[in-house]
Amino acid sequence: MKRSIITSLLLLSPFLIWSQNTCYWQQKADYKMDIDMDVKNYQYHGKQELSYTNNSPDTLWTVFYHLYYNAFQPGSEMDIRLQNIKDPDPRMVTNVGTKENPVFKSRIASLKPDEIGYIKVNALTQDGQDVAYKTIGTILKVTLNEPILPGAKATFAMDFDGQVPVMIRRAGRNNKGGVALSMAQWYPKLAEYDFEGWHADAYIAREFYGVWGNFDVKITIDKTYTIGGSGYLQNPEEIGHGYTEKPVTIRKNVKKLTWHFIAPDVHDFTWAADPDYIHDRITADKGVVLNFFYKNKPENIVNWKKLQPRTAELLAFYNRHIGPYPYKQYSVIQGGDGGMEYAMCTLITGERNFGSLLGTTAHEFAHSWFQFVLATNESKHEWMDEGFTSYISTVAMDSLLQKHDDGLFRQAYMGYDYLVKLGIEEPQTTFADHYSYNLAYEISAYSKGEVFLAQLGYVIGEKKLA
Repeated sequence: MKRSIITSLLLLSPFLIWSQNTCYWQQKADYKMDIDMDVKNYQYHGKQELSYTNNSPDTLWTVFYHLYYNAFQPGSEMDIRLQNIKDPDPRMVTNVGTKENPVFKSRIASLKPDEIGYIKVNALTQDGQDVAYKTIGTILKVTLNEPILPGAKATFAMDFDGQVPVMIRRAGRNNKGGVALSMAQWYPKLAEYDFEGWHADAYIAREFYGVWGNFDVKITIDKTYTIGGSGYLQNPEEIGHGYTEKPVTIRKNVKKLTWHFIAPDVHDFTWAADPDYIHDRITADKGVVLNFFYKNKPENIVNWKKLQPRTAELLAFYNRHIGPYPYKQYSVIQGGDGGMEYAMCTLITGERNFGSLLGTTAHEFAHSWFQFVLATNESKHEWMDEGFTSYISTVAMDSLLQKHDDGLFRQAYMGYDYLVKLGIEEPQTTFADHYSYNLAYEISAYSKGEVFLAQLGYVIGEKKLA
């Protein structure tokens, strides 16, 4: 059977790494978390048990966690970045000037104590013994009692509290579409350690890089809320909310439900919740269940219903042209502030025309094979994720809509040409959060990355590429 270049890349990526290094290894982090959410004040309490396996050849004397929600506080590195970058993300700033002479003010700088985000670690142990730790912005540095030797395991038990920030970027409460909770990067997340060392980078609204492992997550929340996200629900008969064929009756005296999710072989866990979600399910190619969560609004329903068979077509296309989707479910969830990819799911703002909804879904779903399965360090090689995803989703949309466009990659070339003419192009090796201009990042990651594959297809033949 002939394989495309993209399929071969996914299949052979571990072997390519082996050829560059004398031996290949990757760390493993298995999480167990119990979360109790207070939907009235947007705060939650969590207990986390993390089993960490050091598969590296190195002895580890420290470990690091990401505390992403701490970025949404006045004076954070993300706040300072917004105040200094030349073209700030318009979702994250307010124009206090005029249209002709804009003056941008960071929205984070104006957050009140009950609007900020935070993750506060209350206690932490290593193998049952208290361990020293220090919070430095969005990073938690842990000085180990005993080093973790090569091949050894350590268990970390943590007690923490969190507050969901006002929606500013990707995660938060009450987005423009009215979704109550968009819970991305919401937990203390172990930083990746690879052949380059620790990747404990401060969060300033760019990309992510995580450790492979298994997640066992229990979320206790008001019974009226429906949850969609990563993993497989283990107790649907207790929950209902569209996860069973027949309705489930919840006793009136029950105020909260505990949702139990298992997510195997992933490097993140994301969820969203709202009391007004409609939840639809369809079975698609190779038995994969596609879940759709969207607000119960007349202007939403028609487009979200039309999206469902089209998403099934996208799954079949990607399965044929890239490789089999490796999980049993995928969820398209109304939430967030645009479109963003996560483990087994995406958060998408839902109140848009059908073409935009379908195009965004095509792009975010394609990330499942690149950002997730291939799992490059997208903070360092952002174009390998966004560029590859943009290429295959462009091809997929052309196929679905039967356009047969001879100038299929015209927009990508035009975007790159525009960047060059502006004179703000930076090297493709620039870290995602080091660009001087947001526009330079966006075009380099998306358009220039797509142009790379389009040119490769021109050289070797597009049918050999995908």
